[in-house]
Amino acid sequence: EDTPLLDAYDLYQHLMDYWAVTMQDDVYLIAQDGWTTSAGPRTLIPRKGEKLMETPDLVVGRVKYAMDLVPPDLIVARYFADEKRAVEALEADAEAAGAALDGFIEEHSGEDGLLEDARADSGKVTKASVMARRVDLGPDDAEEHAALRQVLKLMKQESAAKKKAKEAQKALDTKVFARYKTLTEAEIKTLVVDDKWLHHVETEVDSELYSVLRDMHSWLADSAERYSIPLPRLVEMAEERSSRVDLHLQSLGLTWA
Repeated sequence: EDTPLLDAYDLYQHLMDYWAVTMQDDVYLIAQDGWTTSAGPRTLIPRKGEKLMETPDLVVGRVKYAMDLVPPDLIVARYFADEKRAVEALEADAEAAGAALDGFIEEHSGEDGLLEDARADSGKVTKASVMARRVDLGPDDAEEHAALRQVLKLMKQESAAKKKAKEAQKALDTKVFARYKTLTEAEIKTLVVDDKWLHHVETEVDSELYSVLRDMHSWLADSAERYSIPLPRLVEMAEERSSRVDLHLQSLGLTWA
């Protein structure tokens, strides 16, 4: 209300859109089952002979769950932020290991590359294709042997990094699932009202304000360019050019009343 640049109706429309997509279902769920029951995990079981159509929010062991009212990311953000950062660090390590492997393969691929003959039928350099190539090489192919050993080393590092990240994520998922069982009604209300509903509304308000400021910046930039030359100077320039045109016409022998 204290931001005159924002249109209250535009913000109201954001709220109504959120109500239609998410908040309405949340409110009906709470009204029907209460805060505590609504916040619990819902086991996803496909019908016999059919595939599971709903995307699970959490997988613990082989069991898939949906969390309709309190998504796992809200639990993670409020209670397991440190664990999430640790998982992200391990995932970054895995990505770095994968990038190192891809870079080495790219560097030594292509015509006359040390790994060109280590490709599988699919065109990719795989562990199996590298092992098969090592068998075909003789003792005099020391440089290629070294390249193949390096590829296997990088593959092993990437695999180990991915395994660590996967295990850390699995451990985090287990902690998150267990936390649902200990949530109090007060905690659920905080997660839903503050972390879910109000956070979304605040994000939409910020987005609307950013949009208004962006449009204002564009308008100011256009105005600055449009009015960069003062009107008196424009009149002066027009008179100068008009005089030059008159001189040209007179040199052509043209006269007018």
